Amino acid sequence: MRRFWWLLETVAGCWQLLRLLLISRFRTKGRYWLWRHETAFGRGEPESRSELVKAALDYGRWMARTRKVGRARY
Repeated sequence: MRRFWWLLETVAGCWQLLRLLLISRFRTKGRYWLWRHETAFGRGEPESRSELVKAALDYGRWMARTRKVGRARY
């Protein structure tokens, strides 16, 4: 059951990342994405591409959770 929720949260995180890419018009070298990269990794770059992808998915999951909490429950 835990894997199901993890998968659901991952899909929601991917949706949030896609939404953010659309809002930023896919300008991944723009000011927001450069700032995001700097705050996420500081001066050290990720060791591998898989670490970068894992960090991006973690960020997407976090965005999905915070957006879910912020919604009004009527």
